[in-house]
Amino acid sequence: MSTSAAPTPLESRASGPLSGTIRVPGDKSISHRALILGALSVGETRIFGLLEGEDVLNTAKSMRTLGAKVDRSGEFAWTVHGVGVGGFAQPAATLDFGNSGTGCRLVMGAVAGCPITAVFDGDASLRSRPMRRILDPLALMGAKVVGSVDGKLPLTLQGASNPVPIEYRTPVASAQIKSAVLLAGLAAPGITTVIEQEASRDHTELMLKHFGADIVTTPEGSHGRRIALTGQPELRGAPVIVPADPSSAAFPLVAALIVDGSDLVLSDVMTNPLRTGLFTTLREMGGSIEETDARGDAGEPMARLRVRASKLRGVVVPPERAPSMIDEYLVLAVAAAYAEGTTVMRGLHELRVKESDRLEATAAMLRVNGVKVEISGDDLIVEGRGHVPGGGIVATHMDHRIAMSALVMGLASDKPVTVDDTAFIATSFPDFIPLMRQAGADFA
Repeated sequence: MSTSAAPTPLESRASGPLSGTIRVPGDKSISHRALILGALSVGETRIFGLLEGEDVLNTAKSMRTLGAKVDRSGEFAWTVHGVGVGGFAQPAATLDFGNSGTGCRLVMGAVAGCPITAVFDGDASLRSRPMRRILDPLALMGAKVVGSVDGKLPLTLQGASNPVPIEYRTPVASAQIKSAVLLAGLAAPGITTVIEQEASRDHTELMLKHFGADIVTTPEGSHGRRIALTGQPELRGAPVIVPADPSSAAFPLVAALIVDGSDLVLSDVMTNPLRTGLFTTLREMGGSIEETDARGDAGEPMARLRVRASKLRGVVVPPERAPSMIDEYLVLAVAAAYAEGTTVMRGLHELRVKESDRLEATAAMLRVNGVKVEISGDDLIVEGRGHVPGGGIVATHMDHRIAMSALVMGLASDKPVTVDDTAFIATSFPDFIPLMRQAGADFA
């Protein structure tokens, strides 16, 4: 199982204006999917701008273990020679995903459609996270789980010898559930259908089309979608340019909004509307975020963002926006603490089953730094006073986004903010600290 290095605490202090042009790492969701679909394709897939954080590197290792040829050809440049749909080989070693729930759950789907048996494991955080809602639909398709306690890691997954296409209605808006079912459905004859009451991120659907799959998406109700995939396609290797991750961009973006005098440019940021709920919310709060140079690759739009320091005000964030910004509520809570007035974030139940109970951890991060915050059911309520007292020590609970959010908060607080451990930042944003220092952040 993965082990972590010794804790590496860090202090964040009030900084001068943030400025310049930076590119945050490639999008993690796209990076995972490019590796997996490249491995399930015939021929070569060339990937540019791949996120080289631990989470994605663990997915790359798992693809090698399953028989694909995966090589780093340059800085953030990778090639994958795939084995074709249903072509994964029996792995000789455990598939260890470290801290990555996305990589683990998506690969479970891909393995479920193959006649092989694989052992899945991860670090202490991933071992504590629920897998049952991924495994249940895979079982309907013919996969079997053995050797697991309550559906948690470590577990052994026996893929289906003859996978069965299903029509599955997801219990919650989850791109991971949807993607696992679709990836398993690649190997099944006929049509595999996923129905969502609330639309989740559509990266898997867009990339499946890019690699040649026959997949059709239609509206379902007022906010949902019905996704129908024709099984047993011959996917073909295709080039992928990975846009900058909007979830990673969220941290320097919020930092620039709250640090007086800041004027920061973020290049090549993904602007898929199912990922930009944070941008929408921050603009509603009065944030200055300007998009230029819009373009796209592999179905994914991207743009250049210019962000300037702004006076923010409290808002109510509707629950239907949650799927488009579920990873960004932590740093949104920091922006809310610096706003004038109350910000109410509704429907955050999904935050309770992330790397940590992010709802409780976010509230604790704010409280220990003098911000008034309340949890009411699945709602987070932050009383903004235009400034943050600071002075607290934040417990990160092995969660990279808690660590980065707390460091952003300290860049404008009255007293420094200390993070107990920054080691896990490497799972998604290895260069966060030097990149932020380059823009003017004061970390010590």
